[in-house]
Amino acid sequence: MMSADELYMHRCLQLALNGEIGAPPNPMVGAVIVCDDRIIGEGFHARCGEAHAEVNAFASVSKADERLLSQSTLYVSLEPCAHYGKTPPCADLVIRKGVRRVVVGCIDPFAKVQGRGIQMLRDAGIDVTVGVLEQECRWLNRKFFTFHTHHRPYITLKWAQTADGVMGELGGGPLLISNPATLRHSHHLRATNNAILVGWRTNVNDSPSLTTRHYSGPNPRRIVYDSHAETIPQLLSRLYSEGVQSLLVEGGAATHSQFLDLGLWDEIHQELGMPRHREKLLLSNALFERAAHRLSAKPVPISKSCESEAAIKSEELGVKPQTKIICAPKLDLLPSWQETIGTHRILHYYNYK
Repeated sequence: MMSADELYMHRCLQLALNGEIGAPPNPMVGAVIVCDDRIIGEGFHARCGEAHAEVNAFASVSKADERLLSQSTLYVSLEPCAHYGKTPPCADLVIRKGVRRVVVGCIDPFAKVQGRGIQMLRDAGIDVTVGVLEQECRWLNRKFFTFHTHHRPYITLKWAQTADGVMGELGGGPLLISNPATLRHSHHLRATNNAILVGWRTNVNDSPSLTTRHYSGPNPRRIVYDSHAETIPQLLSRLYSEGVQSLLVEGGAATHSQFLDLGLWDEIHQELGMPRHREKLLLSNALFERAAHRLSAKPVPISKSCESEAAIKSEELGVKPQTKIICAPKLDLLPSWQETIGTHRILHYYNYK
């Protein structure tokens, strides 16, 4: 059973998610003001450059309830800022409002904060509790935390493949695997990442638009990666210096494998579609379940370096011998969780620490 502090911090996290599209590169933050087990104000950070969660929470308190602030507790999912940016320090506002207690989900890793906001509150005589639902609060802003602690973008690898391990055909253009619902999932990923990357070969062969046309949100910055021009570590260092907090890598297989071989990934979204060939569409649900499970546990093997775009002879799948296909990267991992969308399945893997 949740404690009262956990319950109200959970509400902060719910509120914070409303800023998923607008808040970055700032973190998503929610705030709740409670007096005698009654919420008298709440808010979230909706858009970068605009009011922070604490400001909106205090602004939502009615005139009749303002007299209760000195008896109230402020819950906030991330430490109140202590510096002047596009807005004044929230720690100063909290002190002026005179709340008796502040409960903080986690400390802000940003160099200009890092505990300074908490210390300001304590120096003003406010009782401060830190670390309520800390892991959940850190997870919500994992992209922000990774950028400021590891000095690189948060990296998400995403690809779609058939249940028999195929991502595409060499020279055959893009293979349509996703259904409308999983396309929306993919474009949600695009809308919530600062930049999107494909390898130069995928860019030439498929001419992907890499936009958010199936989801309401901004188009990510488009990056075409050429391993002959710079290494992946060099690319990530450059993107960090340019303020890119999150990077979505959509292919192709060789590019994905390079990131995997270097251990440079935080999250993987692996979509499993139906088998590639018409006769295989007649498989029973039970057979498809077994195929999907077998793929997640022991995918079609490829060479570790994947230098040839993971091409294998397609007679293994019963098609014309001269046709070569691109197979999915090998994952010697168990998914963290999975979801089913129609006839498709999305496996989620996490490497975030």
